[in-house]
Amino acid sequence: MRSFIREMEEKAIRGERLSYGEGCRLIRAEGPDILDLISSANRVRLHYFGDQISLCSIVNTKSGDCSENCSFCSQSAYHGTPIETYPLLDSTAILDAAKTAADNNAEAFGLVAAWWGLREGPELEAILERIRDLAAAGHLRTDASLGIIDTEAIAFKLKDAGLAYYNHNLETARSFFPKVCDTHSYDDRLKTIEYCKSAGMGVCSGGIFGMGENLDQRVELAVALQELDVDVVPLNFLNAIKDTPLEDMTPLRPMEILKIIALFRLMLPSKDIMTAGGREIHLRDLQSWMFSAGASHTLVGNYLTTSGRNTDDDLKMIEDLDLKHKTACHEDLVTKENLVQLEQAS
Repeated sequence: MRSFIREMEEKAIRGERLSYGEGCRLIRAEGPDILDLISSANRVRLHYFGDQISLCSIVNTKSGDCSENCSFCSQSAYHGTPIETYPLLDSTAILDAAKTAADNNAEAFGLVAAWWGLREGPELEAILERIRDLAAAGHLRTDASLGIIDTEAIAFKLKDAGLAYYNHNLETARSFFPKVCDTHSYDDRLKTIEYCKSAGMGVCSGGIFGMGENLDQRVELAVALQELDVDVVPLNFLNAIKDTPLEDMTPLRPMEILKIIALFRLMLPSKDIMTAGGREIHLRDLQSWMFSAGASHTLVGNYLTTSGRNTDDDLKMIEDLDLKHKTACHEDLVTKENLVQLEQAS
């Protein structure tokens, strides 16, 4: 197995795509072979990203009462979880959250809303207004995760308003998706990603692990993301929320999580692999290993309905590893002057 892992490392560094079969072999690494896999993934990360780690933050822009029945989600109206619910936040609250994220050294800031997605109408107009305000403020790169996009024209409106990246996770493999959600389809998600790419936005798409999928289905997801050629790949690890259908799932163990991160680094070598939900509670004392396993990006601050780790602790962890966190790429930010030009063009 050691020589095979090294062969896959060299293939990834050459920019060659690993196959489904090769991924299925890697995901079955056990014992000392996992450490070899992590070591190879680290070298691939260094090759493509050097010592730079990206940080991003999110805000729960609209909480709860979601019409979709995703089995992992505490915000679904189907599950009745006791979370705080509220309508779309106003621009002032969003800008305050963005300023906090900037103070915490984040590079990007994402608006997240719990609903089916975006159709033409008042909700879309309200979102566009908040994106324009956030982009004009220039604190950070403006990103969003706003569910399914109904038409390609809406994706262009988001882009014209100043949105840089759109997050829309596949969540899991196509073959497992019907066990996760049946109020919308896997193809609905693929179509949204295609619209965003067509509009010229960066795409952030990944999944959640530990929902009952098998090893090969984890590889199947990686292959789907290869084919979509997304930019950022967030890896979440199920935080089993009480009163959701997955509340009794057995948590993934730390070494299993590190193996997943390493697999995705080797299968998507040049993509920005981001660790997100569940990293704190499941990796525990092995938290810092996520970068050695290939992560080049992590989400800092709180999540949607659960708390994250203290950002100072994350920054210290990165420093202790002799790594550096990236600062906001100001050339990606939309200034007020640019915003006027965008509005005139639209």
